[in-house]
Amino acid sequence: MNITTEDIKALRDATGVSVMQCKNALEEAEGDMEKAKLILRKLSAKAASKKADRELGAGIICSYIHSNNTVGTLVELNCETDFVANNSEFKALADNIAMHITAMQPRYISREEIKEESLAAAQALFAEEVAALTDKSEEVRAKILEGKLNDYLASQTLLEQPFVKNPDVTVGVLIEEAIQKLGEKVSVGRFVRYGLLEE
Repeated sequence: MNITTEDIKALRDATGVSVMQCKNALEEAEGDMEKAKLILRKLSAKAASKKADRELGAGIICSYIHSNNTVGTLVELNCETDFVANNSEFKALADNIAMHITAMQPRYISREEIKEESLAAAQALFAEEVAALTDKSEEVRAKILEGKLNDYLASQTLLEQPFVKNPDVTVGVLIEEAIQKLGEKVSVGRFVRYGLLEE
């Protein structure tokens, strides 16, 4: 197995992670670029969970207005320090998240924000659909209901939506990768999306 500096550079360009982490991931993946990306993604998730309890003390407000000027978003992206808040990668992340929200219209940041009554209403709607599947056993219907509800909630939740510019990763994974690169906790504080004449 011969890992070249070109391989390391290609992985670094694709992920933005440090040269040493890229080298280690490629060695662990025995030169397989896709496997190395997965290894780095797992490291990002681990880094994010370690920083989960840290205090957020800085951030930026970012706006995105679509080119037709009929829809746009304001998003607050938080971090720990002004140093990271002024970092160009952090600003680019905020821009990407604002653009994603404008395009994909999530209603919540995470599932924790979903109120019980909204959850119950969605469950009742899908339960009605699944009840019509009389040719399926009760166990299978329960699994179908769980799957439908899960898919619906993921589609409504910013962190679980596939990122509009790269559907291979969710917005949550995008943020985890930023945490690994920037070395600080990063979190979406809040957002508001406006569409012309929308309620």
